[in-house]
Amino acid sequence: MEANGLGSQNFPELKNDTFLRAAWGEETDYTPVWCMRQAGRYLPEFRETRATQDFFSTCRSPEACCELTLQALGMEVTMVPGKGPSFPEPLREERDLERLRDPEVVTSELGYVFQAITLTRQQLAGRVPLIGFAGAPWTLMTYMVEGGSSSTMAQSKRWLYQRPQASHQLLRILTDALVPYLVGQVAAGAQALQLFESHAGHLGPQLFNKFALPYICDVAKRVKARLQEAGLAPVPMIIFAKDGHFALEELAQAGYEVVGLDWTVAPKKARERVGKSVTLQGNLDPCALYASEEEIGRLVQQMLDDFGPKRYIANLGHGLYPDMDPEHVGAFVDAVHRHSRLLRQN
Repeated sequence: MEANGLGSQNFPELKNDTFLRAAWGEETDYTPVWCMRQAGRYLPEFRETRATQDFFSTCRSPEACCELTLQALGMEVTMVPGKGPSFPEPLREERDLERLRDPEVVTSELGYVFQAITLTRQQLAGRVPLIGFAGAPWTLMTYMVEGGSSSTMAQSKRWLYQRPQASHQLLRILTDALVPYLVGQVAAGAQALQLFESHAGHLGPQLFNKFALPYICDVAKRVKARLQEAGLAPVPMIIFAKDGHFALEELAQAGYEVVGLDWTVAPKKARERVGKSVTLQGNLDPCALYASEEEIGRLVQQMLDDFGPKRYIANLGHGLYPDMDPEHVGAFVDAVHRHSRLLRQN
């Protein structure tokens, strides 16, 4: 990775490592908190300046990560306003896999991503850690086969049932592309990694265990091995499988330090199911931010009480919506910091 000229020795010293310590399972003075959503979809100042075209706004979005990865694999991608990435020529037949580029060359196509990560890390000046992202293999596959988003994923699931071998071949190609992409992000300055399995909920337990989970596990295992081989320090890894509540135990054993939860999962039950070996992240209903600031404070207090102070990172159970008031996001963050400090005094 040093061939990219990306060494971590020049980065500013990290002044706030609370998030990283919580991810590794260490005790913290308060509960760290962050929110998922690219700034271009949410912050008014980004939307007004059309910064949605800029990497800094897209790098926070799982959809944009899917777009970057698949573009590099040789698939044409267009951005449809209000809908997200669209693929004019989706994979329809088994032979369409031949169109895809060698996954190992993907990272050479994404040099500008790594440069942007390095620049972001520099500009953060150590205020907070920088998190890298990618879509998981099954989620990437759905974009490739559906040609974009879908409410049923029927075409993708048809592949799983009718073409199981070709499906595994495609998922292996995607895994082979993701591993160097994620390692490249760490080499460029990412201090943690989150893998989004945004479309886990379209699979039942059987299909998930056959077509999603093995590749989720493989990504973590291979990224960690490659980081070690490259002489890079390990980083905590987060798996967020939306609507994957049926696989919590399996995800907790998948090789990730943190398991992200969506808002449909009860915190206490999740902790009972996964044990104390992983950090949990989540899971306030994003729509709770439409409530009054006072009500947000109450909801946050309940959430923190349910999760407890150990092995926990606060977040929403999914991304922010474009029309949410930034003041209410601030109220959410402030409430987490305030109440989590009080919790530790009792």
